Amino acid sequence: MAVARDRLNIRIREDDRALLERAAGYRQVSLTQFLVESGREQAESLLASRTSFPVEAASWDELVEAMDRPAQARPELVDLFSRPRPE
Repeated sequence: MAVARDRLNIRIREDDRALLERAAGYRQVSLTQFLVESGREQAESLLASRTSFPVEAASWDELVEAMDRPAQARPELVDLFSRPRPE
């Protein structure tokens, strides 16, 4: 198991600390372990919700089919991208 060497110093209200210590006590872990595990769970959940999403099989098949089709030029985009870049 890797040994944690980095430190994180935070300012926290007394009532928040008491709440967190109480919750850590229920889990029978240190406050540090509780905060790291809880923070990691929140971070992983947030990042997963931003990088993946469930799709029904029919929708997935439509998406794959659309991506497999050759791209079609859209006149509006051709016009837009042919203009000089604003300074």
